[in-house]
Amino acid sequence: MPTAASTALHTLAETVLGKALHAGATDAEAVVYEGEEFSALVRLGEVETLKESGSRALGLRVFRGQRVASVSSSDFSADSLDRLVGTALDLAGITGEDPFAGLADESEFGAYKPADGSDLHLYFDDVHHLPPAERIEIARRCEAAALAVDTRIQNSAGGDFDTATSQKVLVNSRGFRGGYAKSYCGFSCSPIAQIEGGSMQRNYWYSSSRTTRALEDPEEIGRIAAKRTLARLGARRVKTQQAPVVFSPEIARSIMGSIFSAADGDAIYRNASFLNGMLGERIAGENITLIDDGTVVLNDHGLRVGGFGTAPFDAEGLPTRRTVLVDRGVLRTYIANSYTGRKLGMKSTGSASRGLAGNPGTGAHNFYLEPGTLTPEQIFAEIPAGLYVTETMGFGVNLVTGDYSQGASGVWIENGELTFPVEEITIAGNLKDMYRNITAVGNDLVFRSAAAAPTLRIDGMMIAGA
Repeated sequence: MPTAASTALHTLAETVLGKALHAGATDAEAVVYEGEEFSALVRLGEVETLKESGSRALGLRVFRGQRVASVSSSDFSADSLDRLVGTALDLAGITGEDPFAGLADESEFGAYKPADGSDLHLYFDDVHHLPPAERIEIARRCEAAALAVDTRIQNSAGGDFDTATSQKVLVNSRGFRGGYAKSYCGFSCSPIAQIEGGSMQRNYWYSSSRTTRALEDPEEIGRIAAKRTLARLGARRVKTQQAPVVFSPEIARSIMGSIFSAADGDAIYRNASFLNGMLGERIAGENITLIDDGTVVLNDHGLRVGGFGTAPFDAEGLPTRRTVLVDRGVLRTYIANSYTGRKLGMKSTGSASRGLAGNPGTGAHNFYLEPGTLTPEQIFAEIPAGLYVTETMGFGVNLVTGDYSQGASGVWIENGELTFPVEEITIAGNLKDMYRNITAVGNDLVFRSAAAAPTLRIDGMMIAGA
């Protein structure tokens, strides 16, 4: 991002911080965000929507002793900033005292270098400079490739191309000063297939990166989207039974993400998690190691590219790090920011997350399950009868009890082979049992988002169908 713009954001953050301290705040924290977004949707070769927007906003969190309040604004005029500071301090004056409130201790910040996060490879100029016409053409090529695969594909929900660039600056009264820029680009398409009799199915596929140079071939993405769609035609229900269930990587990452949510310090101190009191205990088999890492840099097409959840510091300014949440099946830590850490008598794991206003919560960086050694085909080969899940519907996870129940669709496995598509079924179990019954972990770990997992096999699940 332009140096002049970054300097201006730092100056603005420092100005607001200074005003808050001068007006009586005992501690304060200011964050400034600036970003640009572009989105194009092409359907059946024609541009349907085209959007481009920019935004700037500022958030301020102030403390009066152990009373805290936060406010935000997109108006950067001097009068507005004065009102913002006044409002924040007035609100802090009427809130209740919280003995756990406060910024992170100065000793936890450490030295933050470099000031732009460039060593993490988060920002690439090509995303900003790629002409809109070329972005639209990539979306069009992706959709066209999908439509050309099979005559049963005559319709489409569209092909799209999105870009985003942003920069963030955070300063606080404990001496922390930091900022970084990041970029994103990606495209996808969603073909619709129809068979005689009117039955229709839709699926999708996509490519995304921090740089256009690491994006995959649009035609190949379109063909994959088409094959995924065609594989769903003629889907039917199977009878209710207990059988092994294999989860595709897109669904497996959600299954494993429930461990992160259940290990959230906020849920733990509220006694609202099935992992409460399980620290140091075995919660899964030895084939399960879960990691959250805010420092990931990937090698993509020969480029060093920051992970989608990579950042030099968290929402409180603490350095991000590699945290092993589950080590060979044993829960090693809870996830905490400064506030929940104080409640639980532990240090922050560098996992603070928040918007411009409000107190920090916790959030994942690059959260993933370490891969195993088996290919998906080798996992299928060991199953005489079971279900390969490629999509789930609704939200049926109870993190307090661990109960799990979701609508699903996928492909039936018979004698080790994928046979026919399945839909209108429900899969159910309890997460505490499911994690212990993961009998196979695939080798197909790929980061397409900030959360990633390889193919998983879980035995003993209930499949409710016909």
